[in-house]
Amino acid sequence: MPELPEVETVARGLRAVLPGRRILSVRLGKTDFIDDPAAIEQRLLGTRINEVRRHGKFLVLELESSNGRARSFALLIHLGMTGQIVTCPPEVRVAPHTHVFLSLDDGRELRYTDIRRFGRIAILTDGAQEDVLSSLSLDPLEATHEQFIAKLHARRARIKALLLDQHVLRGMGNIYTDESLWRARIHPMRLGANLTPGQLRRLYRAVRGVLTEAIRLRGSSISDYVDSNGQPGEFQRRHRVYQREGKRCCRCGAAIRRAIVAGRSSYFCPQCQPAPRPRRRRPR
Repeated sequence: MPELPEVETVARGLRAVLPGRRILSVRLGKTDFIDDPAAIEQRLLGTRINEVRRHGKFLVLELESSNGRARSFALLIHLGMTGQIVTCPPEVRVAPHTHVFLSLDDGRELRYTDIRRFGRIAILTDGAQEDVLSSLSLDPLEATHEQFIAKLHARRARIKALLLDQHVLRGMGNIYTDESLWRARIHPMRLGANLTPGQLRRLYRAVRGVLTEAIRLRGSSISDYVDSNGQPGEFQRRHRVYQREGKRCCRCGAAIRRAIVAGRSSYFCPQCQPAPRPRRRRPR
């Protein structure tokens, strides 16, 4: 599933070409992942794209309609597991499973492709936008050190689960959680409440460092992800633990292991990231 770096990469690519463009026509294929297909067809026609931004793992296109009077609303896009959104000339070959075509006033098309259709597209008014997006917590790239620690240090849950929880930090996913914990030398099963101030500082730096580097390399292309120009990312070449079970840790040489934490496959180095010690029961 595209995570924060992949969605940020797509947002930056779209931000370079979409603001100021008008949507001249809308054509839909399969629509089971669209909240209200009729509203998409009716309300997007003739609208102007004012802004493209990322909110967690969501893409948000701020739109302005000039039908009768200027009204602002937003198009919410979640890429799900296999979603791709690209801009291209209309003569470019249409990829299989392309379900949304938006013709723009500069002659290009904005296309949304999704093999498994686990994504989501919806129109949000100002009130609905606040309801949907406000439930997500801090962006890890915007959080201060103090805010980051406040979210984690008193929680008696596995640190892997906390980092994946979008109500704790928005945008983190399995890849960058595992990579960040490896950099910080923290086992994914450690409880947030049991981490020392030094470990939390390391984790804060690791999360920001991993995400920043992944964005610079345009994300990780593990399966279907491509950026808005249809190009794969390169950060998968820098993965140190994710999907490297049985391979040697590039820091200490131990074999990378896999365990299920928070219902997800978690990759870690048993030597660099020592497991938490089981609590001893006190004798009665």
